[in-house]
Amino acid sequence: MSTTNPAVPAVPAVPTAPEAPEATRARRTGGDLVVESLAALGARTVFGLPGQHALGIFDALRRSALRYVGLRVENNAGFAADAYARTTHGVAPLLVSTGPGALMTLAALQEAAAGSAAVLAIGSQVPLAGIGGGRHGYLHELTDQSASFRGVVKSVHTARTASQIPSAVAAAWASALSAPHGPVWLEIPQDVLLAPVDVPPVAELTVSVPELRPRAELIAAAADRLAGARTPVILAGGGVVRAGAEAELLTLAERLRAPVATTFGGKGAFPWEHPLSLRSWLEDRHTTRFLEDADTLLVVGSGLGELSSNYHTFRPRGRVIQIEADLGKLESNHAALGIHADARQALGALAAAVAERVGEGERGSAAADGGADGPDAPEAAVAGLLARVRERIDGQGLDLEQQVLAAVRDALPDEGVSCWDMTILAYWAWSAFDARRPNALHSAQGAGGLGYGFPAALGAAVAEPGRPVLAVSGDGGAMYSIAELATARQYDLPVTWLIVDDGGYGILREYMTDAFGQATATELTRPDFVALAESFGVPALRTSPERLRTDLAAALASPGPSVVVLPALLRMFAPTHLAP
Repeated sequence: MSTTNPAVPAVPAVPTAPEAPEATRARRTGGDLVVESLAALGARTVFGLPGQHALGIFDALRRSALRYVGLRVENNAGFAADAYARTTHGVAPLLVSTGPGALMTLAALQEAAAGSAAVLAIGSQVPLAGIGGGRHGYLHELTDQSASFRGVVKSVHTARTASQIPSAVAAAWASALSAPHGPVWLEIPQDVLLAPVDVPPVAELTVSVPELRPRAELIAAAADRLAGARTPVILAGGGVVRAGAEAELLTLAERLRAPVATTFGGKGAFPWEHPLSLRSWLEDRHTTRFLEDADTLLVVGSGLGELSSNYHTFRPRGRVIQIEADLGKLESNHAALGIHADARQALGALAAAVAERVGEGERGSAAADGGADGPDAPEAAVAGLLARVRERIDGQGLDLEQQVLAAVRDALPDEGVSCWDMTILAYWAWSAFDARRPNALHSAQGAGGLGYGFPAALGAAVAEPGRPVLAVSGDGGAMYSIAELATARQYDLPVTWLIVDDGGYGILREYMTDAFGQATATELTRPDFVALAESFGVPALRTSPERLRTDLAAALASPGPSVVVLPALLRMFAPTHLAP
């Protein structure tokens, strides 16, 4: 792969602004209080895009030690912050301007809310005189800007004076980190950000985020049910990954010899090749029946929403225990013994309680009656389920799709991170891709908006420097993010972008053809993605399914950004939730 394109002229260096006068450099403003507060709370990196009303914050950035990563579209900046927050398990500040800039973040913040990513979005507002619902005619004016965010984020915060800024930033930070993690919105008027302040520099700012511990009587009741179960099964969701509870999950599963399935958001929570691993085939009726047949099903870190319940066709016949940090998701879809708690705290307590009841190193469940290796053993049941799933998929003539997904898996190093857009290959990955390690696969399967993959990969690359990062998009979704090739080049981020070019919105084409006999509004005119990438100074090539493994591996091993384009018409495996 060539790292230069001789046909493309060199990009001229950005001229350096003249140094500001000493008096200007020494002045502190409300913007300084924002960046000082973020730094005091532990922020090291911020994402965003400047705008006229927010210039007070951006001017203050040059006087701080914060690293600024600027994207070309506010929604993409939000996706980058989302992946940064997921990757670090921390808070990702996002800085934007008023009105159009603020509203452009809403789709990204919806995804952050669905995926429990702690994004602290800080936006400017019109000057104080224009706030209150009047029609003053200020640029970017909205009657009630914060109202646009209340139905999307966890909490909305405001600061109307300079002295309120540190406390408002701290309150927003604490809200983003409280269980469950999620996005928050803070807005500050333009004149407050620009005005000189005599508030001392923010030297120390702390927040207290209480641990969400399980109640002892609920753990005791859950342990009794699991220890006495004949066929216990565990469904692990994204809450396990966010809590870093993989070790506790493994301990409990092995202590019970309980099969474990992971949701799409929970990929990596349990070892893919473990003999108790049901993997992630949740859009499969065989798996749905397996979960339904459990006499005790432990659901951890999942609300059993649409995708995790095979489009709400899941009907448990046994007892359900649900551990969930998001109170709104507790028993929201199925009756259960509900435990409102952090997954790590609850699983650790549950593993200890189960050990007391069944004894260390032995299976307390009556399911062991068939013998450790007999036909009724849990491991044999898992192997049987996976064989039935494989038989169903192999009977659909989907060799190309499996070949492409296997090539991607083989090309991505075990330490790599992958970020997936809403595209057919991503839908395959949800079910069939081995993430190899926790918190290494991120996708937009929460809110489901297009354009997530590439900007999210940029955020993940910023969070984990030195790791190869893969972004996967279709050609339709890629067009949402093309501008960010400039961002990748500007910051020299090691992201390889795989664009699967099938000539349109492939999954919508399938949905419409299946439902109506033909598709409408799904076919797209596309650019030459290779030439377009090279025009940004990003090396690119066109590959084929046969060369994909080699070409993708080479791109991932190369420094800096790169693009690999795969012209291919992929198909989805047949759904099972529509069958009787």
